[in-house]
Amino acid sequence: MEKLNFTAITSQLTEIFNSSAIDDTEAHVKSLLQSQLRKMDVVSREEFDAQQAVLLRTRERLQQLERQFEALEKR
Repeated sequence: MEKLNFTAITSQLTEIFNSSAIDDTEAHVKSLLQSQLRKMDVVSREEFDAQQAVLLRTRERLQQLERQFEALEKR
């Protein structure tokens, strides 16, 4: 995972604030932060929640199959 480079971010933010109109600043800052987060392999909350739901369903299915297997072994 790439380290977050606060010096580079600060420099880029300073450049944005100095060169952008107020209306454009928010879009530039958002773009910069999204770019840095992508470099860190950070996922969105929605993606995390979706993967957590998949994991829960998989775990439940595994437990169900283990119970069925145990029942078959007892026969």
